[in-house]
Amino acid sequence: MELTQLEYFITVSKFEHMTLASKALNLTQPALSHAISKLEDELGMPLFDRSGRNIRLNRYGIQFAKRVEEALRSIEGGIQEIREWSDPDTGLISISYLNILGVDLVPNLVKEYKQHHPKVRFELFQGNLGDLDEHFDKGSSDLMITSKESAIMKHEWLTIQKVPLFIVVSTQHPFAQRTSLRLTELSGEPFVGLKKNCGLKATLHARFENTGFQLTSTYDAEDLVTVAGFIKAGLGVSVLPQTPGLMLEGLVWVPIAEEGWEWEIGLKWRKDRYLPAAVKPFIDFIEQRQAPC
Repeated sequence: MELTQLEYFITVSKFEHMTLASKALNLTQPALSHAISKLEDELGMPLFDRSGRNIRLNRYGIQFAKRVEEALRSIEGGIQEIREWSDPDTGLISISYLNILGVDLVPNLVKEYKQHHPKVRFELFQGNLGDLDEHFDKGSSDLMITSKESAIMKHEWLTIQKVPLFIVVSTQHPFAQRTSLRLTELSGEPFVGLKKNCGLKATLHARFENTGFQLTSTYDAEDLVTVAGFIKAGLGVSVLPQTPGLMLEGLVWVPIAEEGWEWEIGLKWRKDRYLPAAVKPFIDFIEQRQAPC
């Protein structure tokens, strides 16, 4: 059974005349008659009572027509939705992002983009790195805003911002009065680390490897906000990006003396996956934001 057969059937049922229906469909009458007969054969029963070229739906045809009209309306609605989603001006942009980026970065990007594309809709999913990677790999989102270290060979990467990293201590800590610190000075300090599902974990691990300095975590927290809370309580020190959501009272942010300590956040997408037309202008928007003035 083909979709065109169903469309022909509905047209014939409305005209109740083969010649008029064939003209409306721009189809020869024999071809239309053959299509209707084939449909009836597949169903195993007649759908029309015939009298010459005039035909009328029988009780089976009336019932079947109701279902076919519902199905065609549903298909048409689906086609319309797909067109709207893919339209650059009215489409849907699906983005997953790390929890901490929902405080400031992502809302500002959405606001800025919608100033120029007011009809575009955003579908947003936030979580920890493990949840996001699974969501992204399943194709549930087109784009992901995350740490650079989470990008792999099959991903495209576009930097959004680079956030300086600081050594963070409580106001009561002996280091609170320092204007800068070297990482080696943290040796022996209780360190509040991160579990693997946090996006910053890979960045810190890569930086510590490059320095050759090892830290043993006293605590491993699920997210950055929890890390900040542990530091505020005087339970240890850590290395964090100075971002909204982490700027708690009772914390002191000490610059790191070594160069290159920053958290690179960007946009990634799959090279091997189709990108809707609505998504491409957003990628261009991110790229233009990074272009020098």
